[in-house]
Amino acid sequence: MRRESKMEIREFADMHKLEKILSNWALATGLAVTVKGTDGRDISRSYNATDFCTKLTRGSSEGSVRCERCDREEKGVYRCHAGLTDFNIPLEADGIRVGAAVGGQVLSAQPEEGRFRHLAEDLGVDEDKYIDALRKVNVRSEESIKAAVELLGETLNTFLSVQYERSQNGGSLQKLADGAEKTHQLVEQITEKTEALKALQNKQKILALNASIEAARAGEKGAGFSVVAKEVGKLSEQSTVVNKEIENLVVSISEAVEAMKR
Repeated sequence: MRRESKMEIREFADMHKLEKILSNWALATGLAVTVKGTDGRDISRSYNATDFCTKLTRGSSEGSVRCERCDREEKGVYRCHAGLTDFNIPLEADGIRVGAAVGGQVLSAQPEEGRFRHLAEDLGVDEDKYIDALRKVNVRSEESIKAAVELLGETLNTFLSVQYERSQNGGSLQKLADGAEKTHQLVEQITEKTEALKALQNKQKILALNASIEAARAGEKGAGFSVVAKEVGKLSEQSTVVNKEIENLVVSISEAVEAMKR
């Protein structure tokens, strides 16, 4: 089941690049196109829009109702109520519906003017203006229309998926960078604690040395004191080993953090 997006295309996609794709495609094919959001509103410029469709057919109240019905119900390449070939391409990013590319406004064969005069009368549009606008509508074969629409759909959906993925990964990378910075701060704190530990070790060594000297001066009476002095010395040596291991660990963490930040 297709998921609906809470994110608008303009929030994650490079709109300048999107407009460039639409502009080049419209220039190459002669078909009209615009991109709409999930709310049905245009989010891009409209390219190759015809007066026949936008100003006259949609400009009449009856024509507007019929056009809106086509917008809601038709998908893919289809023949609109006025006899032109239009299209409606669903746009997705990572399986999420984010909008649609709509357009067309072309004829797949030379028009019969008599039929369109009847249509103009039915819509309440000036017949001569309607026919004049009709003669300016591009004519393309059905095969070329379908090929152009398929190409546009693949191009836009690929573009939007890449843009969406980049926006999502960009957020993940930012979180990773934030985590790396926090880890770096912790490493600095560990380094400070390690320096403090070194100072305590030095004091332990001095105390052990002084205790040994005093024990030697005291002779037999200082035998117990001598044992304590030796234990203090051993503890100092063990602390030195542990401190070295901590230093090595800090270096490894620092290198890993720096690699994450590159």
